[in-house]
Amino acid sequence: MLTEERHKYIIEQLKRQPTVSVQDLVMKLNHSESTIRRDLTTLEEQNTLVRIHGGARRKRQPVDEPTMDEKTVKFIHEKERISQLAASLINDFDVIYLDAGTTTYAMIPHLKGKNITVVTNGVPHAALLTDYNIETILLGGKIKQRTKAIIGSIAEQQLDKVNFNKAFMGMNGVDGNKGYTTPDIEEAAIKAKAIEQSDQAYVLVDTSKVNDISFSKVASIEECTIITNHLSDEQEDIKEHTIVMEA
Repeated sequence: MLTEERHKYIIEQLKRQPTVSVQDLVMKLNHSESTIRRDLTTLEEQNTLVRIHGGARRKRQPVDEPTMDEKTVKFIHEKERISQLAASLINDFDVIYLDAGTTTYAMIPHLKGKNITVVTNGVPHAALLTDYNIETILLGGKIKQRTKAIIGSIAEQQLDKVNFNKAFMGMNGVDGNKGYTTPDIEEAAIKAKAIEQSDQAYVLVDTSKVNDISFSKVASIEECTIITNHLSDEQEDIKEHTIVMEA
């Protein structure tokens, strides 16, 4: 197969899935590992993809962050299982931080009957928590219209004065080198402060967020434990920081 044909195949694969592995391409294209690695290097130099450990990932395109309603309908089954596992880690009398986001929102029905206090920056989260008679503290500040998250200096100052047993975070990107990322600088600051104030922080993400990188860094990979539904061979670099649900 000619070089141009190999490059076209790799690009087409990355349109269908977020990452490709060197070993898979070696088998599919019937070329040596060194040839495939050179192909990936060339395509990275052409700004077509991003090299990662053991393969490559799709180059992230700048897009508007989806609204909470748009996020809710994606990966529903995976989010439900992730949220149920996360909720099982909470004990009576815990004081927890529940970050804005659809996967953390899915945790709330599983908190029913627990004797806990929840601090959140999610406006819909606060409303549902009170429906379940869970003691709830809603941060004050500016409401981000697209995600209904409270952000800004007021919320950050409030977080600086409290401490949590556990924090459960949403995130737009998880990468072994770049850490945890999100599109909005102000929202990243709130997430970072909540993680800092927690004894243990968990990041709840479906596998589509793994090996993805967003604009603003929140924390390094070792600062949180990831809860997700699946890890591929190309995502082994974060395995030691991850709880993967059993199939």
